[in-house]
Amino acid sequence: MSARLPEGRPLEGRVALVTGASRGIGAAVAVELARLGAHLVLTARSQGGLEETDDRIRALGGSATLLPFDLAKDADKLDPLGPSVIERFGRLDILVHAAGTLGTLTPVAHITPRDWADVVAVNLTAAWRLIRTLDPPLRASDAGRAVILTTDRAREPKPYWGAYGATKAGLEHLTATWAAEVASTPLRVNLLDPGPVATRLRATAMPGEDPASIAQPADVAPRIAALCLPGEERVGQVVRAA
Repeated sequence: MSARLPEGRPLEGRVALVTGASRGIGAAVAVELARLGAHLVLTARSQGGLEETDDRIRALGGSATLLPFDLAKDADKLDPLGPSVIERFGRLDILVHAAGTLGTLTPVAHITPRDWADVVAVNLTAAWRLIRTLDPPLRASDAGRAVILTTDRAREPKPYWGAYGATKAGLEHLTATWAAEVASTPLRVNLLDPGPVATRLRATAMPGEDPASIAQPADVAPRIAALCLPGEERVGQVVRAA
């Protein structure tokens, strides 16, 4: 896969925030952004997972700040995130929103209120809160970049994937609207559909699938990182990694 990444450290001095950074695609793209020179602000529920990602970043000579919290439940920590990042680092240049939850694969008529609330909270409401708090510092950057991960389930309904697909469809619409609103600014907002990738979410949804037969998180991370570079001019696109 061609990542179209330049040599050297084109993100030197920039600050990138990555959600879902304790494992899978989030962790892989955090490491890739660190390789390109960015300082990472990492969020996820798992302190241990974040520390593992931090170890990988430090092994490259990079640096990271860890913010363990639950995107769905810790709104008191999420809402002031943008001002806190500016207070600590003076800037925010990149957002990669990789966090998401599958929920329960079940017929639409069998979705429970609790499952529905959980999936909406993680896949949709958290994204709105992130946009709300991070839009000002991203706009203030001379080359703000936001990449929101999506899935073909948002555009191609499949039986039993109703809650997941509906929230991802909402996420796509929300992100595309945000992209249109900032199109005249230096901020570039895009969606990235990684396709089938060997993550924990994928293994839960497809338990009989051989993870070695599909892409690995490290395979798609360079494509995501490429969308974060100052030279990226696309806005409001659904970019496919495959």
